[in-house]
Amino acid sequence: QVQLVESGGGLVQAGGSLRLSCAASGSIFNIDHMRWYRQAPGKQRELVALADSGGVTNYAESVKGRFTLSRDNAKDTVHLQMNSLKPEDTAVYYCNAEVVNTARSRFEVWGQGTLVTVSS
Repeated sequence: QVQLVESGGGLVQAGGSLRLSCAASGSIFNIDHMRWYRQAPGKQRELVALADSGGVTNYAESVKGRFTLSRDNAKDTVHLQMNSLKPEDTAVYYCNAEVVNTARSRFEVWGQGTLVTVSS
C-alpha cells in the first residue's frame, strides 16, 4: 500500500507565500509523475503543476512565474513553493502520483488534500 501525505496549507494574505509538501510512503518501487491539483469551491479540479521522474516540470498558465515545484526522489517527496499568492489561488490542493509498487503494479495515488486560503 502506498500513501501520500500533504502538509503546509493554511491562511495567508494576498501577496504572501506558502510551501506545500507531499511525501509518499509504503511499498514503493518507483514513482513516475508527481502532480499538484487544486479544487476551488464550485469549480472543477485543475492541474497546477507536475514533475516527471527526471525533475522536469510544467505549470498551469495561471501559476507560472509564481509557483515552483521541486522534487526529491531520494525522499519520494515533492514541494510546491507558492509565492505572490492571490485570492483566486484559494482551493483545496491535492497531491497525486503515478506509482509502481514493489509488486511492479502501477497505479495512481491521491493525497487527502490541504486547504489554502488567500485573503484579500
